[in-house]
Amino acid sequence: MPRDASPRSYLMCPPHHFRVTYSINPWMDPAKPVDLRLALAQWEVLRDRYTALGHTVRLLDPLPGLPDMVFAANGATVIDGRVLGARFAHPERHREAAAHLEWFRAHGYPDVREPTHVNEGEGDFAVTASCLLAGRGFRSSPLSHDEAQEFFGRPVIGLDLVDPRYYHLDTALCVLDDRADEIMYFPDAFSPGSRSVLARLFPDALIATETDAAALGLNAVSDGRHVLLPQAAAGLFAPLRDRGFEPIGMDLGELLKGGGAVKCCTQELRA
Repeated sequence: MPRDASPRSYLMCPPHHFRVTYSINPWMDPAKPVDLRLALAQWEVLRDRYTALGHTVRLLDPLPGLPDMVFAANGATVIDGRVLGARFAHPERHREAAAHLEWFRAHGYPDVREPTHVNEGEGDFAVTASCLLAGRGFRSSPLSHDEAQEFFGRPVIGLDLVDPRYYHLDTALCVLDDRADEIMYFPDAFSPGSRSVLARLFPDALIATETDAAALGLNAVSDGRHVLLPQAAAGLFAPLRDRGFEPIGMDLGELLKGGGAVKCCTQELRA
């Protein structure tokens, strides 16, 4: 049976300054030119699809010299209206953290925390009904997990990422229904112990193939019914439909050159 969607609020940042001039993940190759017009058009289609589905999109102004700012999911984690900011691992992205904190303070969020330890927002934090899943191994510090648990008052489950292609948790795992603890993920992105934890916690999870994971098919956003994901991850469409979800393929090929897709562009503002 079809599932029920729930209205969401998202923060996005237009890719006006997007380009690839350095490499801080395996997807980035400065030798490959970026078509900025196409990147902006693809981003606008994603934004407009969210609003057409009944969701609210708030905008963060892009800043010159910060080409990765379009990947707004990395800038903070918001749960119950409380904001834990990011502290980026690479100096190329350090200034993004302050821009996100300023946005939240300017928009009336009463509890905004600048973190002590390195975390890259929803890149490595995924919110389920019962816990906060937290990635580590490439970007976020394990110390950020305790910090998030104390701040949000939710149990945090640490997961070790072992494949550099899946440098953030949101490239290897997607929460499909945050009301029912339903996820999809690619097991080979995780250490053996973390795979066992995921299998124990989510025995009915949708398991992605190598092909779909390599298309960044798990860098997806779900509202409980509609799942927006890269269109190249075609092998995920039928399994999602079998579970009552409505997959919606998106073309973000230009932004993929920076190592991000649907989820990377989308930070959820959980009231």
